[in-house]
Amino acid sequence: MIEKPGGSRSQSFGYQLLLDLYDCKSGVCDDLSLCYQFLDESVAELGMEKQAPPNIFRSDEIRFPDKAGLSGWVPLIESSIVIHTLTPKNFISIDVYCCRRFDIQKAKQLCRRFFGPQRMDEQYIERGLDYYKEEGSYHSLTVKKSIARTPEVTISKKEPTLISSEK
Repeated sequence: MIEKPGGSRSQSFGYQLLLDLYDCKSGVCDDLSLCYQFLDESVAELGMEKQAPPNIFRSDEIRFPDKAGLSGWVPLIESSIVIHTLTPKNFISIDVYCCRRFDIQKAKQLCRRFFGPQRMDEQYIERGLDYYKEEGSYHSLTVKKSIARTPEVTISKKEPTLISSEK
């Protein structure tokens, strides 16, 4: 829920957790079975529901040596969980997007358990701020990266613009 000016609250359409995992355990970025298992098991552990089994692909390390690793996703009724690994740096990025709230701490614990990162950066975004609105005014959301690694978020109210087809 987002607190609006004047104390009113509204529901967001979706909730997205972006995780960057640095210096992961050796070998996990190339472990197809482990990454598939992460995608497969994370769904139930986060209380979500699969639309289909996970898909995961290996990058061509000859053609793209700096992008060697895996990319995969599992489609959810609620949206998706996506993983990208970069073997040369033992780096993994994970996106969890769901149209209902989920346990952020549990998602981070799963990542630690599967991949053993030395450091994990996170960003959390509420999306679709106007999805459930019935009134005619909308909001604009701007996220700016800050030095402190916590983004600065500005929400401003904007009135809709009417576009005329007359010349």
